[in-house]
Parts: sequence; structure tokens; C-alpha cells
Amino acid sequence: MARIVIIGATEASRTQLSGLLVSSGYPVFRTCVSGSAVRRALAECEDGIVILCGGMLGSLADALHADFQDRFRFLLIARPEALAACESPAVFRLAYPCSGNAVIGAVEMLTQLHTMQLPRRDQNGRTLIEQAKSLLMKRDGLSEPEAHRHLQQRAMREQRKMTEVAEALLKNE
Repeated sequence: MARIVIIGATEASRTQLSGLLVSSGYPVFRTCVSGSAVRRALAECEDGIVILCGGMLGSLADALHADFQDRFRFLLIARPEALAACESPAVFRLAYPCSGNAVIGAVEMLTQLHTMQLPRRDQNGRTLIEQAKSLLMKRDGLSEPEAHRHLQQRAMREQRKMTEVAEALLKNE
């Protein structure tokens, strides 16, 4: 299932949206209050859905989409004037106020789009990555997200697939 990151203008909006999603069976990876916090959260995720709710978050939605469009789907929930500030046509918009069913429907649609567009690793590739993360966790004392991010960064730096980096790491140990 896609990891969901929520950024909201107020604690109440983040809590309400998180509660709605969790009660509907969608796990929330993190809730954030600022653009820098959401960028840190996205760096820890491999992929997922970003929900921006309230305030004038249209320009932030555009910036995040520009940086993370290959790995994340975006939902902006805001008043119509704030929705108009978002220029990216790939950011899904939902006018506030909206019903919980509308939010869940939008998240379901984005989850399906996200799942269809992601390249999938075979079982062997997933196993290699999990073994490499386990090695990094034991050897270097990293948490699971830190080990995952370490593999991601090394793969990007070396311009290789994560499975290739994981395989090389396991062979060298």
C-alpha cells in the first residue's frame, strides 16, 4: 500500500485527516507542518501519496510535484482560490469544504494510479533489498528507514538500481 504523507496548515486539519484515513484503512506514514518537514518525510519514503490540506499550499504542491513527481501522487485540499494558485495539472485538487467520502474516493483513485505506474520488483529483488537493509541495520546501527535511504542514495549516486547496490553490498560482506 502507498505510504501517505500529510501536510496541513493546522494541527486540527492534520489530526482530522489522519483519523479519517486510518479509520478507512489507509496507513499514514507521517504528518508534517512545513515544507522542509515534508521533504524530509519524502526522502524517507520510496514512494506514496502526499496530501496537502488547508492554507495557501498551491505553490508548495507545485514545488513538491516538480521534485518528486516520479515517485509520488499529490492531492491538494483547499478553498477554490487556493486551488487556483496551483499550476501543475498533475496535482489532483479537491475543493474545501468536502465530505469524508470525497477525500477517501480521491485517495483510492490516487492509490490505484500510484500502484499502476510504479515499476515493480520481483520477489528476488525485494529479498535482496531487505537482506541489505538488515545488514546495514545490524552492522551500522541504522533504523529501517535510514538503511532504506542509505541504499537509495547510494543507488542514485552510482546511477544503479537499488537491487544492484543491495546485491553488491551483500557480496562484499
